[in-house]
Amino acid sequence: MAEAGGVFRLEVVTPSEVVLDQEVREMIAPGTEGYFGVLPGHLPFVTTLDIGELTYRQDGEEQHLVVSGGYAEIRRESVVILADSAERPEQIDIARAQRARERAEQRLEKWRAGDPDVDYVRARCALQRALVRLEAAGKGR
Repeated sequence: MAEAGGVFRLEVVTPSEVVLDQEVREMIAPGTEGYFGVLPGHLPFVTTLDIGELTYRQDGEEQHLVVSGGYAEIRRESVVILADSAERPEQIDIARAQRARERAEQRLEKWRAGDPDVDYVRARCALQRALVRLEAAGKGR
């Protein structure tokens, strides 16, 4: 069982960089089966990640990252997140995220109108990414 005040190492890695490598007290991540939480001493497991906001508590403060897909390996002493992409809220270009949201919404409208050339899953994922990025960006400013 986790002892009170315990910490574990949280590593968030993308194909291009190590985004985070810190001792944290807790973490909540977007799994493909829903959000899941981790405290020190958690039982080990491996899961896939969805698009969403990864939240962790460090030195009494809540921090956020936007992750898009990948895997999480939870161990008793650490969590390793291998994400397709991950970014801190302050790194998010709000204007670019808004344009991405608008493009995704337009593609979804075309799909609803019957356009066979629109990839629904891709458009829906693009919209979800843009919305999560916009929400997280507001927390980082």
